[in-house]
Amino acid sequence: MTRSQSIVGYKTYIELLEKDILEGKEIVSTGMTREIDRCNQAIRQVKAGKNTSIVCSGDAGIYAMAGLVYELLSEQEDSTDIRVEIIPGIPALSAAASLLGAPVMHDFASISLSDLLISWDTIKNRLNAAALADFVLVLYNPRSKKRDWQLQEAVAILKQHQDTDTPIGIVRNACRQGETVKVTTLAEFDPQEVDMLSIVIVGNSQTRILNGKMVTSRGYMEKYG
Repeated sequence: MTRSQSIVGYKTYIELLEKDILEGKEIVSTGMTREIDRCNQAIRQVKAGKNTSIVCSGDAGIYAMAGLVYELLSEQEDSTDIRVEIIPGIPALSAAASLLGAPVMHDFASISLSDLLISWDTIKNRLNAAALADFVLVLYNPRSKKRDWQLQEAVAILKQHQDTDTPIGIVRNACRQGETVKVTTLAEFDPQEVDMLSIVIVGNSQTRILNGKMVTSRGYMEKYG
């Protein structure tokens, strides 16, 4: 990014960057639901001869802009010579898991509760399947001001398959200013404590709370202990 002449991104993510990174660069920022516009602006910047970075939260290839960039470039005949480099980041699920303990030591599924781009029926099917298969479950985009009912319905689905003492972790602003971490249970979980800056990790049948931390057994103690 230090070699970039232009930086494009959602305004909240731009604000998270160090000022010295932004110094001397052309900044293009937009609000929510402007993903296609942001990526097209970045492509135009590259076509104008500018080395351009698109800023994402966490990892660009996980619920972010990497896939959309490739899709847009595939539709533009004059973009075949544009080189795209995906720089791996720390996904929110990894940052949150490290703060909660070790909740994703075994198989897990990641599901976004946002129904802006996918139907709620499909999300419900995935929730049911993941819970039935006893996956540890990572919930992205769990709740916003406009989407204030999906998380509550998701919890109701999980209660059909899991014990009410199943551990749940809530991490807000993971590894950022204002970070908060809470470990609770499915029975005590309060959706009102969650917003779009939060990640929710739901344990499976092997997840326990040890010294206040969520720990999912990988099976080492059972086999070798």
